Amino acid sequence: MAAIVYFRKVSETEEGVEYEFGDDPGDFTRRLTMDKASRTSTVRDELVDHTFLKASRKLNALRTERGVWPERGMSVS
Repeated sequence: MAAIVYFRKVSETEEGVEYEFGDDPGDFTRRLTMDKASRTSTVRDELVDHTFLKASRKLNALRTERGVWPERGMSVS
């Protein structure tokens, strides 16, 4: 079974980056914030599930790979 998550940057400050994310790129229903210093994430709705973890891990991987926080992206497995 495939799992997919899409994400798009909403805002960025010196401390963190906020993304909206979900399984439908036309209807994001959730938000997460990445702490730039610790590279840890929190989810606004406090639901720590597979979709949230998948988005968070992909965002960290892209940040490491590119050297900047991505504007948008997706993860499929």
